[in-house]
Amino acid sequence: MKLICSGFGGQGALTIGKFLAKAGMAEGKEVSWLPSYGPEMRGGTANVSTIITETPIASPLVTYPDILVALNQPSVDKFGQDIKKGGLLIANSDMCPNELKRDDIDIIYAPMTKIANEIGSIKVLNMVAIGIVIGKTNLVKYETLENDLTAFLAKKNPQLLEANLIAIKKGMALAK
Repeated sequence: MKLICSGFGGQGALTIGKFLAKAGMAEGKEVSWLPSYGPEMRGGTANVSTIITETPIASPLVTYPDILVALNQPSVDKFGQDIKKGGLLIANSDMCPNELKRDDIDIIYAPMTKIANEIGSIKVLNMVAIGIVIGKTNLVKYETLENDLTAFLAKKNPQLLEANLIAIKKGMALAK
């Protein structure tokens, strides 16, 4: 499965790709994670090509993704037409006012910013997106992500762990 995750710097697009890749690796899959960001960083646009597959990866660059996770409108505008036929667009409806018009892909517009704020932290917006990805595709197991997040946040920010797990579960529910 080839993904592009894209958004403004600080929205966590790169982290989406990183945690999915880490979970894929923990499950014994072949993975690649190739970030792309310019001098903009926080507030500018950042994206990451992530591949998770059972077979060897020839190139880490994703030109035509199976899945696009777009956290803002510029991401939909830049990558939306490149999604493979039969692919999936997951977009943050709070930041993507102009819906992509394609009938050859699945499209999920979800209020990720609103959900993150309801949970109590905008920092979990990206975890809502991860939940939608795994809820729709079963790309990696929830339990694998939970283990990775627990290990990561136990050191860095333990109070955010519960909010992140709630966000993933809410995203999974949106994918149904």
